[in-house]
Amino acid sequence: MVTLEPIDEGNLAAVFDLDVTPSQRGFVARNPWSLAQALTEYAVAWPRAIVADGEVVGFLMLEIDPDDSDGRCFYLWRLMVGAEQQGRGFGARAIAAACDEVRARGGTELYTSWVEGEGGPGPFYMKLGFVPTGEIDDGETVARLTL
Repeated sequence: MVTLEPIDEGNLAAVFDLDVTPSQRGFVARNPWSLAQALTEYAVAWPRAIVADGEVVGFLMLEIDPDDSDGRCFYLWRLMVGAEQQGRGFGARAIAAACDEVRARGGTELYTSWVEGEGGPGPFYMKLGFVPTGEIDDGETVARLTL
């Protein structure tokens, strides 16, 4: 079972220490940076530890902003699964749990974006049903998942 748990003193170090493979580092921000960003963007950031069977295996952060000027009220801002835990379905199950949270808040769409490139996350997101919108935001492909 995969759950999304608030970041607290019991899991902060584990989230802080997680890392992706060296070849993936150009595609996702490191967790210390994401946690700092969550602190400065606390009004809209929803950071969570991805926990599987009691072990922190990844990090997910939504941006929840009902007043977003682009109309993207729910945005998958960060997703990472630790290098040692990849390939076990944790990322897909974490996104499913995030979609449950979005639905519980009345949302019908979840947006995300990614950096294009060989080995990048685009195929993973598209396999889950995200569809590129045709927009490029800060050099990243924007995609939408209809819930």
